[in-house]
Amino acid sequence: MTRSKAALAAALFLLSGFAAQASDPRMTGKDIVETAVAAGSFKTLVTAVQAAGLVETLQGDGPFTVFAPSDDAFAKLPAGTVEMLLKPENKDKLVAILTYHVVPGRVPAKAVMNKTTWADTANGEKLYINGLGNQVFVGSGPGAGNLPMVVQANVWADNGVIHVVDEVIMPPVM
Repeated sequence: MTRSKAALAAALFLLSGFAAQASDPRMTGKDIVETAVAAGSFKTLVTAVQAAGLVETLQGDGPFTVFAPSDDAFAKLPAGTVEMLLKPENKDKLVAILTYHVVPGRVPAKAVMNKTTWADTANGEKLYINGLGNQVFVGSGPGAGNLPMVVQANVWADNGVIHVVDEVIMPPVM
C-alpha cells in the first residue's frame, strides 16, 4: 500500500469513528451539568453543585453516573435544610452529600436490573443499588428503611448518565 493510500485509509477510519460517535444516542452535545440545567427540574441540584464547587468536576471527561435528586426531591427535606447546606461553612457536608450521588463510570439502568449490588461513590462510601423487580432503589443499604427510587432512568450526557431519584440520598456517615 502506498503512503497516500495508507493516509487515505487512516483518514476514512477516523471519519467513520466520528460518524459512529455522532449517531450514538448517548452523545448529546451536553455534559452532566448542561443536561441537568436543560432539563429544568434540577435547579436546586445545580445550585448545590455550584455552591460545592463541583461544576468543573461534573463537566470533566467522566464518565459519571449521577443519581440526581429533582427539585421535588429536595423539597422533601426538612425545612431549612437546603439553605443550611448552601452556607459556605457547610461546604464539606454539601460535598459529601452530592458526591454520594455520583458513581464513577457510566452505569445504565439495564446493568443493575434484576440484581442487587454495591457501587463505590465519588465520596468513598458504598451505595446500595437494588434493581430487583421493575424499579431501581438506591441508598446506604438494605436495612436503611425506605430507599430513594429511580423515577427516570438513562438521561444521557456526553460524559455520563443521569438517573433521576425521588429523594436526596444521605450518606451513611452523616
